[in-house]
Amino acid sequence: MTAELSNSRPRSWLLRAAALLPALLISGCNWVVMSPSGDIAVQQRDLVLISTGLMLIIIVPVIALTLFFAYHYRQTNKSAKYEPTWDHSVGLELLIWGVPLLIIIALGALTWTSTHLLDPYRPLGRISAQSGDIGENTPVGQLAGNQQTITGGKPLDVQVVALDWKWLFIYPEYGIATVNELAAPVDRPLRFKMTSSSVMNAFYIPALAGMIYTMPGMETTLHAVINKPGNYEGFSSNYSGAGFSGMRFRFHGVSDAGFDAWVAKVRNGGGGLNRANYMQLEKPSEKVPVRYFGGVESSLFKAIVEQCVKPGKPCMSDMMGKNPHDGMAMPGVNGGSGPQDAGPRPEGGLMKDGDEKGSGKHWSAPADVKRDGANAAPGSPANRNHTMLTPSTMPGSRPVASG
Repeated sequence: MTAELSNSRPRSWLLRAAALLPALLISGCNWVVMSPSGDIAVQQRDLVLISTGLMLIIIVPVIALTLFFAYHYRQTNKSAKYEPTWDHSVGLELLIWGVPLLIIIALGALTWTSTHLLDPYRPLGRISAQSGDIGENTPVGQLAGNQQTITGGKPLDVQVVALDWKWLFIYPEYGIATVNELAAPVDRPLRFKMTSSSVMNAFYIPALAGMIYTMPGMETTLHAVINKPGNYEGFSSNYSGAGFSGMRFRFHGVSDAGFDAWVAKVRNGGGGLNRANYMQLEKPSEKVPVRYFGGVESSLFKAIVEQCVKPGKPCMSDMMGKNPHDGMAMPGVNGGSGPQDAGPRPEGGLMKDGDEKGSGKHWSAPADVKRDGANAAPGSPANRNHTMLTPSTMPGSRPVASG
């Protein structure tokens, strides 16, 4: 009896430890994605939960039935009915194929609607789940349901630049900029315009919305809103080099009065940000502290997007301008120096044959005669079907002697 008790104690201890292990592992997780503070992130969380639930309708029964069949039809179970000639069941076929088909239809409809409703370029249709519908021209007033005041129907514009390895935020409406710190009023629509200075990156505030990529020479957009005041974490979710791990910032959701005080602090906290200062800021640096700029050059973000901050470097809009001939206005092409004197549009190499590009005829070039042996009519299009080219029809080939 004593030996049995001593053997059972280690087993019970192991069972308790096994039960506590998942709790210990989960305790270190940050559940901000499942408990967000912005309406867009809330809708994205609901989409994940609904999709997971729909898929579990299939996964859970399949796993349960697999275990049941393995146990019920084990070799030692004499009560299991043995039917070696069984091959079909209409009810079972309807269950196996009908339920997954309905779930696929539901997931397809959910994906299609959410893809459009949660498009980051789409202006917000509401402030929160409790508020009424809004638009960009919604006047100042009260939100239906939660009686919270909108500070303005027009979204707050924030220009975001991913640098190596820090974040630059420009507020064109207020003429200020910050490094590694972002703030916005609660329940006011936000419109982020994002780009990168060098490599592709990803802007991500889990409590606010999903991540959006930033790319050099391009501008991406994100519409979002923060519904709860707080101090949230933002970071880069795309590896971009040695200082990637320190490329983090703080996002403050504040009241209207708090935001006005924050704007005043930024204006009094630093000098101006012009092209010369930006070129110094753009240089790679790690774990950069928060910086404030009380003034910003109005055309700076546009120059960053078009990769022409450096003096004398042409902007992409100037290089890609079109002339009356619908040609590219690239300096140096066709003797042109810009949009005003670019020549006619050059014809692409894919539209030319090998001899037209300066090289001799390749064996795959169109034949001078038709496949039936008749001479091609003058002016008729060349036969570009190369599927009939065999070694005997290739230029310079020799007939093969038969055995």
